[in-house]
Amino acid sequence: MKSFLDKYIVALLPIFAFFIFSGNVEAQSLAYKALLSTLYDADFPVLKPSQVTDLSNYQVLDTREKDEFEVSHLKDAEWVGYDTFSLDNIASFDKEQPVLVYCTVGARSQNIGKKLKDAGFKEVYNLYGGLIGWVNEDKPIYQGRSPTKKVHTYSQSWGIWLTKGEKVF
Repeated sequence: MKSFLDKYIVALLPIFAFFIFSGNVEAQSLAYKALLSTLYDADFPVLKPSQVTDLSNYQVLDTREKDEFEVSHLKDAEWVGYDTFSLDNIASFDKEQPVLVYCTVGARSQNIGKKLKDAGFKEVYNLYGGLIGWVNEDKPIYQGRSPTKKVHTYSQSWGIWLTKGEKVF
């Protein structure tokens, strides 16, 4: 059974096919940005990878599933999950400190980010483009504490957007 995200990308794939397979990275980047604009709520704050100069300024939460997190994640990110997410699991987090949430592309993390805002967290940002956008901008990722190039792209459908790194499904 296909997930919502897989159905979504499959439905939009013909629209972006020209850009994806043209070999033009800039065109693909424009197509990816167009796709992201359909996934994100305009009123939920995002930070682009280039705007994140020091991850230690944030409580970094990975909202993907555990098997995705184990392939790679942002440095010092805390896994909170998506399907298994619970506010009880983040009770020790400081609601006054900025939070950066991320997932593969930013759809799941935006949903978790909204839950955090509703729970009283003051500053919550979604990582624009998710882990795929982060890696495509040559930002480092880790498996445990070791640098890696592997990126769990959620599915083959979403993997088309990764232009750098090694795809894992």
